[in-house]
Amino acid sequence: MAGNQFLMAGRELVLRPLAADAFQPYGDVIGSAGRDGRAINAGTSLRVEMPDPDILAQAGRPSLSVFRARAGAVPFVAHMLERHCLGSQTFLPLHGTPYVVLVALGAQAPDPATAQAFLADGRCGVTLRRGVWHHPLWALAAGDFAVLERRGASVDCDIATLSDSPWRILPSA
Repeated sequence: MAGNQFLMAGRELVLRPLAADAFQPYGDVIGSAGRDGRAINAGTSLRVEMPDPDILAQAGRPSLSVFRARAGAVPFVAHMLERHCLGSQTFLPLHGTPYVVLVALGAQAPDPATAQAFLADGRCGVTLRRGVWHHPLWALAAGDFAVLERRGASVDCDIATLSDSPWRILPSA
């Protein structure tokens, strides 16, 4: 999956542009580009359906909030990843803020062989599937993000530290 991008010895990932097909193992790209829709509101709008979020497990309910992100930079070093096993998590930039999406698969811990680092240009959002390891929001400029996730009686956040071998995220060449 990520073999040619991930350098095992150096634990380095090079950013690649966010694309729906490459991101598919981790979730969905949320945006209207290249998608058909149907006219609504007397033809003033086009409704483009997105995949439904997966947030209702174990009596979960929708939680909509705004994350006010501070500006980060690339390169950066990731020391931890998190995952949510009971529901998906959707990030939508509100003002075109570019951001990094660092993801990996793995049953008990992030599997470095599946790691990917994507550069989102701020014109679309992402929904991370439940159980996908990811770095917390890393915006490349200060900005607000609408976040739709599961809220429930139990906390749904596992954290894996990468302290023995952190991952370095590099800009594309």
